[in-house]
Amino acid sequence: MEQFRELRTDGERIAAGIHVPEVTPAPGLVLCHGFTGHRIEAHFLFVKAARAFCEAGWNVLRFDFRGSGESDGRFRDMTIGSEIEDALTALRALRAEPTVDAERVGLLGLSLGGLVAACAAGRDGDVRALVLWSAVAEMAELVRERWQMPTDEGQFDPRGYYEHGAHEIGAGFLLDCARIKPLEEIAGHAGPVLVVHGTNDQAVPLDHAHHYMAAIPSGDARLRAIEDADHTFSTVALEHEVIGLTRGWLAERL
Repeated sequence: MEQFRELRTDGERIAAGIHVPEVTPAPGLVLCHGFTGHRIEAHFLFVKAARAFCEAGWNVLRFDFRGSGESDGRFRDMTIGSEIEDALTALRALRAEPTVDAERVGLLGLSLGGLVAACAAGRDGDVRALVLWSAVAEMAELVRERWQMPTDEGQFDPRGYYEHGAHEIGAGFLLDCARIKPLEEIAGHAGPVLVVHGTNDQAVPLDHAHHYMAAIPSGDARLRAIEDADHTFSTVALEHEVIGLTRGWLAERL
């Protein structure tokens, strides 16, 4: 069963949907989408993943960060800090669902959503299992070296934002890129972690996955580098591999 939800943070609406399994109460999983993405994600990756995880017996919550998808707010006003707040709101909302075993809730993030998930898991302290798909570990480095944008307030464009394709990136986001340290924040998460990354990821280098592995405090941490996979695992075979791998890993930990 799939149902729409509306969450609230700071008076703003967060558009969401929950997949409910046949047998409840059951564990839960929150999915955090990537930069400029939404709760459907590229080639419907999050829809396919959520349905597969729901078939495995878990409640799954997909949501749009504020400023993205159908949620309130402007993308220009989005910051990494606001996305972490949204992820924490989603965790609380899922735990409050009557079909969810609140003590068995996991978190999965893709790309920038992986950075957000790492920080949210560290701050929450009660995430049962954490999954990072193509996760960004050093956002400031990507912004400065690949996007040619500053992260120092004294160097910002007087307009207060930069154009990235058809998107406007605000100064608050750029400041957070340097201020927020996911490799430090993940230390607050004591549970198991699965890190999945493609060897042909052109958006976020595989090195980021190794940085996470070095920072994870849990003894139950696994890195799976998927040969020739791109940033969003965009073939039928790659989708099946990453979803199946994650489903099997979570089945032993949720």
